[in-house]
Amino acid sequence: MLHLIGIPNCDKIRATKKWLDSKGVEFEFIDVKKEPLTLDEIKDLEFKVGLDVLVNKRGTTYRNLGLKDKDLSKDEMLKVLEENQSMIKRPVLVYEDGVLVGYDEEAFENFLKENELLED
Repeated sequence: MLHLIGIPNCDKIRATKKWLDSKGVEFEFIDVKKEPLTLDEIKDLEFKVGLDVLVNKRGTTYRNLGLKDKDLSKDEMLKVLEENQSMIKRPVLVYEDGVLVGYDEEAFENFLKENELLED
């Protein structure tokens, strides 16, 4: 099953849900506000896509925490992400071992076709 990870009041999440519905793709939405990811789950995402992709450095949480001027280690940043999951760039699509981060309809289409969740 395809998993969509994010927060429900995010415009990008709403747009992603609408896009997936329009393509008839079944998915499970994981609301990190209600069901936060574990540190191990965050580490797995980071391993697959990297911290630069996973962390939303343009969001208010990142700015409010003043992280721009801090030189955090990878482990420290992962801990901050665990405690502030709204700082994870959205949307995050996960299917088996594949992970796609960020709103990009063309990338969605390619990701879903590669995983045989969407036909040509």
